[in-house]
Amino acid sequence: MTIDVIDLRDFYSKRLGVVARRLINRGIHACWPDAEGQRVLGLGYPTPYLGLFREDAERCIAMMPAGQGVLKWPTARPALASLVDELSLPLPDAAMDRILMVHSLEMSDDPEALLREVWRVLAPSGRLLAIIPNRRGVWTRTDATPFGHGRPYSRSQITQLLRQTWFTPTAWGEALFVPPVGGGWFLRSAMAWERVGASLSLPFAGVHIVEATKQVYRGIPVHRERTRLIPSLNPVLVPSSLQR
Repeated sequence: MTIDVIDLRDFYSKRLGVVARRLINRGIHACWPDAEGQRVLGLGYPTPYLGLFREDAERCIAMMPAGQGVLKWPTARPALASLVDELSLPLPDAAMDRILMVHSLEMSDDPEALLREVWRVLAPSGRLLAIIPNRRGVWTRTDATPFGHGRPYSRSQITQLLRQTWFTPTAWGEALFVPPVGGGWFLRSAMAWERVGASLSLPFAGVHIVEATKQVYRGIPVHRERTRLIPSLNPVLVPSSLQR
């Protein structure tokens, strides 16, 4: 299900990708106005969006799954991006304060295992922000953009998945109300589409922007070990050698 890193890079170099990045960055900034002194991890293909935090964060790194590939980031500075196994991140427990997931959850073959690994490396007071294609959105109807690849989610599906993996959703947003048309009037009016879509709470946004917190104290059900019962012995008649 993973899209190649070269295709992702090419999309964000085009006009439609530039507009998509600007609109999603607007939604990310609304949730996280700053990350001063925070340890920020971007997972998936987050580099078009990590520029919001790179200057203020204590550290800001990107990790890209092996099936997708990796590109050097930032291009003119020492590399802060690495290729990883997304289900076994090379980080200790509670290592990051914030995790941004972009082109990640919908591309994963095992989203539950991925989120449990994210839970492991996120600090107890940490926050997760995931950009996830909207099942009802127009952007998932075409494979001309990365948001048309992988598995899209509805809001209820995201909520259920987060709760199953020990996260609590705390804030919701949407972006990409503008149709995914690569030129002309649609892109010039993209900001107007965003304002109208947000004000009317229209259901066909291209992506969900969901923030969640880590559930630190969670009861783990205890399964009683079943006792193996030894069957009772049934009496058996033994023929006697004595005849009367």
